Amino acid sequence: MLLAILFIFITQTVTNAMTYPATQTVDQVDLYHGVKVADPYRWLENPDSPETKAWVEAQNQVTFSYLKSIPKRELLQARLMELWNYEKYGMPFKRGDRYFYSKNDGLQNQNVLYKIETLTAEPFVLLDPNTLSTDGTVALSGISISDDGSKLAYGLSKSGSDWQEWRVRDVVTGKDLDDRLEWVKFSSANWTKDGAGFFYSRYDAPDEKTKLEAVNYYQKLYYHRIGTPQSEDALIYERPDQKEWGFSGDVTEDGRYLIITVWKGSDRKNLIFYKDLSTPDSKVVELISQWEADYTVIESDNSNGEVFWVKTDLEAPRGRVVAIDLAHPEKKHWKTVIAQTAETLGTVGLLNNQFVAAYLKDAHSQVKIYELNGLLVRSVKLPGLGSVGGFGGKRSDTETFFSFTSFTEPNTIYRYNVITDESSIFRKPNVKYNSSDYETKQVFYTSKDGTKVPMFITYKKGLKLDGQNPTLLYAYGGFNVSLTPFFSVSNLAWLEMGGVYAIANLRGGGEYGQAWHEAGMKLKKQNVFDDFIAAAQWLIAENYTSSAKLAIEGGSNGGLLVGAVMTQRPELFGAALPAVGVMDMLRFHKFTIGWAWQGEYGDVEKSEAEFKALYAYSPLHNLKPGTRYPATMVTTADHDDRVVPAHSFKFAAALQKAHKGDNPVLIRIATKAGHGAGKPTAKVIEEAADKWAFLFKVLKMAG
Repeated sequence: MLLAILFIFITQTVTNAMTYPATQTVDQVDLYHGVKVADPYRWLENPDSPETKAWVEAQNQVTFSYLKSIPKRELLQARLMELWNYEKYGMPFKRGDRYFYSKNDGLQNQNVLYKIETLTAEPFVLLDPNTLSTDGTVALSGISISDDGSKLAYGLSKSGSDWQEWRVRDVVTGKDLDDRLEWVKFSSANWTKDGAGFFYSRYDAPDEKTKLEAVNYYQKLYYHRIGTPQSEDALIYERPDQKEWGFSGDVTEDGRYLIITVWKGSDRKNLIFYKDLSTPDSKVVELISQWEADYTVIESDNSNGEVFWVKTDLEAPRGRVVAIDLAHPEKKHWKTVIAQTAETLGTVGLLNNQFVAAYLKDAHSQVKIYELNGLLVRSVKLPGLGSVGGFGGKRSDTETFFSFTSFTEPNTIYRYNVITDESSIFRKPNVKYNSSDYETKQVFYTSKDGTKVPMFITYKKGLKLDGQNPTLLYAYGGFNVSLTPFFSVSNLAWLEMGGVYAIANLRGGGEYGQAWHEAGMKLKKQNVFDDFIAAAQWLIAENYTSSAKLAIEGGSNGGLLVGAVMTQRPELFGAALPAVGVMDMLRFHKFTIGWAWQGEYGDVEKSEAEFKALYAYSPLHNLKPGTRYPATMVTTADHDDRVVPAHSFKFAAALQKAHKGDNPVLIRIATKAGHGAGKPTAKVIEEAADKWAFLFKVLKMAG
């Protein structure tokens, strides 16, 4: 076996300036609806085989040798560390008589959770994940604090995995209790009103050898009572007849109801069940049992019967709020409280006995306050055009906190008085740069079929439109995800290098509601790629850049986007950065939670039409031998159990074989890392430095 491995990597593939490790092929052919499809790199789907590990090591050796040869890399890493070294605050929130918030002093690998008795008192460390590993690869992946503020349930993730272990800490003493909950994934923890325990969801324990790629089915909802072993947790709800169903349990503010949100896949349609916690052994009631829309229970109300306020896009693709009387739950009895508007409704909460509703208008934030009868009170005054988060709290609270950020302004925390509509800065970060040196504009361009698509463009003031500006175009385009303005230290380094940063709000996202999302799903997925290509063409036509100076980037579903457009239009781009992408559209459903994406992408096995659509754009299957592809650096991680690294492995191997020309086509494989969440600051900075160094070289940037 060892000799075979050595033979694989002694043989090399040479393309002018670059030499790549040759990758062995196997005679694997699959049949889809009468079509034979070869899969010569199937063996790379096993991340733990000696052959795959040797391939990863050989590829990383080539990639890092190339990156280390770029003199600019060290300077970029030093500047990134300087920029990153500032205090970063999370949103404060109150439980009982205490406040809680997260903070990073600057270069800490993980944020630290603090408790504080009053907003002006001395804070105390409640939980510091940096003490849990020497390299920062153990991350705090979820927290939930009991209603009285006395207990903290927290989830830990190792090396970027989606698998979590949940523990419980006494807030007063700072000591952990004996509670340990394993095999938790895609779940939060929600306490009962009395603080005796919490609801959570988990899977059965997988085979330890295949836990990073094994398919996740049959999630179950449990109740854990503090001080008891996990083996005694009460099973609240399961569906042995529905392997794809997942469950999220949330307790209403008054503690009476457990709201069970039932999800399946990722198409934003769900069911709503509930359980009356005031009645022992009460049955689970199916309130909404048809997969036809998105539903979120905002809160319950008993001032006039038993009513649930629910946000939904049923018969309102941009969202509305309805009141459902539990005594008469039929749709004909639903009452619209907040009607659909021209803007897209996001989150809705309750403060000061009023609804606080967040909206998107052309991909930037608006916040409106309504009376409980739906009467508009006011629009909240915001600092500018950007993105807002927060506005959390209890129904009776008259103050809250919110965050505001833009492409040029770091995340600032504001304290807000709901009664007076007054905001004051609570925490403002001090980043070592001058925001007035940069500007952002929003443009609208026309896609292939005539659809108007918005795009944000950020750059140094005084930019010359001479077609020679290095430009990075970023997008996502899927899963109803909205891209709104955000501040990035990494992107700031790019702007300082003279780069232009553009974000396109493609169809498939949620910027304009469900109709915008559905226009980029399944058989309509090509619209997303057309929108992205049209954004690139607009930037070139308007002389921001040229093909030789234009790079494209996207991660996860955005990695698929980059892979698809670089195979469809390789001549249009100078560089491509597909990160943790879904590259094999015929086998994505075979691993971990990939089956859940069939609602977004389609089902290759059950639908011939969807197979043909997927096969037509699947990045892995549309590489053409002898084609000059743009300079490419694929990035992935060895512990990614969301989009398994096999997608990137197979795509990189096929790209290196098909590519003709002197553009480097590399793969950078991070170790002890996952899909991205919880990644240590040190690793984030290293990856950013490598990315910018790569673009500096391949786009032939000055400086």
